[in-house]
Amino acid sequence: MLAEENEKMTRTGPGTPAGNWMRRYWQPVALTEELDGPRPVAAVKILGEDLVLFRNDDGSLGLIERRCAHRGADLSLGRLEDGGLRCYFHGWLFDGSGACLETPAEPAGSKLASRVRLTAYPVRECNGIVWGYLGPGEQPNLPALDCFLAPEEYTFAFKGFLDCNWLQALEVGIDPAHASYLHRFEEDDDPSDAYGRQFRNVSLGTDLPMTKILRDYGRPEILNTRTDYGQRIVALRRIDGDGYDGSATHVRITHQVFPHGITIPLSSSMAITQWHVPVDDTSCYWYAMFTSLTEPVDREKMRAQRLEGITLPDYKPVRNRANQYMFDPAEQKTSTYTGVGHDINVHDQMAVEGQGHIHDRTREHLSRSDRAIVTYRRMLLAAIDAVAAGKNPDLLLKDTADVESRGPIPLDGIGPTGQWESYWTDAVELLRKSSPWAQNSAAARATGPAGVRSAPAEPDDELLPPYPGTPN
Repeated sequence: MLAEENEKMTRTGPGTPAGNWMRRYWQPVALTEELDGPRPVAAVKILGEDLVLFRNDDGSLGLIERRCAHRGADLSLGRLEDGGLRCYFHGWLFDGSGACLETPAEPAGSKLASRVRLTAYPVRECNGIVWGYLGPGEQPNLPALDCFLAPEEYTFAFKGFLDCNWLQALEVGIDPAHASYLHRFEEDDDPSDAYGRQFRNVSLGTDLPMTKILRDYGRPEILNTRTDYGQRIVALRRIDGDGYDGSATHVRITHQVFPHGITIPLSSSMAITQWHVPVDDTSCYWYAMFTSLTEPVDREKMRAQRLEGITLPDYKPVRNRANQYMFDPAEQKTSTYTGVGHDINVHDQMAVEGQGHIHDRTREHLSRSDRAIVTYRRMLLAAIDAVAAGKNPDLLLKDTADVESRGPIPLDGIGPTGQWESYWTDAVELLRKSSPWAQNSAAARATGPAGVRSAPAEPDDELLPPYPGTPN
C-alpha cells in the first residue's frame, strides 16, 4: 500500500477525504447511560471535533460545539438550565439547535443573540446509544439491523477506548484467523459460566467449547463476498481431529457493515454489532450493541462484567500501554496465548495498539487470511473517492428496505461439511422462529443464504497484492 493511500484512509478530521465520507453516516457519540444522573451533560470528541451532548428537562437532546461563541469557554461545564446550556463566563445561553437565546451581559434590547449560532448536529437515541449525524444535507435513516429493531430489553450497549487509529481497530474484527491465536485458551471453561463472554460458550449444535475449536483448528478456510451493506465473511473449520471424521464443519459467519461496523456472534442466540468510531486520528472508541434473539438481556450482569476492566467516566481500560497490559509471562506459558488475562477486548486492544497509533501499512506482507481486510480497503478507498467526486457512497443504507432480512445475521455453529449455505439458512430460520420479536424469516430465505444479497465470492487470484496503488 502506498503511504498516501494509508493517509487517505486513516485521517478523519473535518475536511479530510475519509472524514467527509464517514460523516455521511450516523455515528455513535455516547452511551445513553452517560447522560444518567442529576446533570445529563457529556463532553464528546468525535472525528476530531470537540462537542457537548446534553439532555434538557423536556427530554430533548442537543449536540453542539463545545466552545462558547463568545470567548471560547468550555460549555461542557456550563449551566444546564432554561432550555439549553448557559456559559459560566458571561451567561450566554445556547439551545440544542446551536442558537444563542440570551446574552445577559449585553445592554437591554441588544440584538446580538440573534446573530450568534454554534455548530449543531441532529441527534437521536436507539437502544442505549446516542447517535449524531455530522454530515451535510438530509440525514439517512438508521438501517434495519437487528440491534436497532429489537425491543430495548433484548439489547445491551457498552463502549471502550482504544489508543490507536480507528482503521486498525476495525480490521481486527474482520480477521477470522486471529481468533485461533490471539484468543487461544489452554483450558476450556464451564459453558454454564459463559454468559456474556466472547468465545467461551459451546458452538450451536454441539457440546464442543469454542475455546477448543479455535485452539485445535487454526487454519480456517476463509470466504468473503461483497454485499449491499459491506461484506460477508465465512470461516470454515472442518472438525477432523480427536476421533472426529470430518463430516462436520464449524461455520462462523460475520459481517462488515459500512462505514466502520462489524456484526459477530457472541453465542448461539446473541449477536454483537460493534462500531469503531474515531475520536481523532490516533484514538477511537468501540461501541457495541448486544442483541438477544431468545430472551431479555441480563444487562446488570453484562455491565458488571465489563466494568471490571475499565475506568469511568472515560471508559478507558485498566490494562493499557502504560502498564504493558499487566502482562504475566507465567500465564502466557500455561494459560493464555497473550499473557494479559481472559478479557477478549484486552487481547484485541493489545494487538491493535501494538501496531502504533497509526499503523504503517506500507510495511505489511499480507496473506490469504487477510482477504476480508484487502476487500474492505478496496471498498473503503472507492467510497472515499466517490464522496470526493460529489457522490454518495454506494454502501449508504438509506432506509429499512435496504436490509430486507433484518440482519445481517451472524452464526457460530457446526453443520454438515460442504453445506454451510443451507446449514446457515436453516439454522437462522429455526433461531428466529423461536424468537419473541424476530420470528419472520421469509425475507431471509427469499434473498439468499440467511437474507444476504451478495455478489459472487471474492476470487483468490485477486486477493493478494498488488491491489490499487500497491507496487508490484
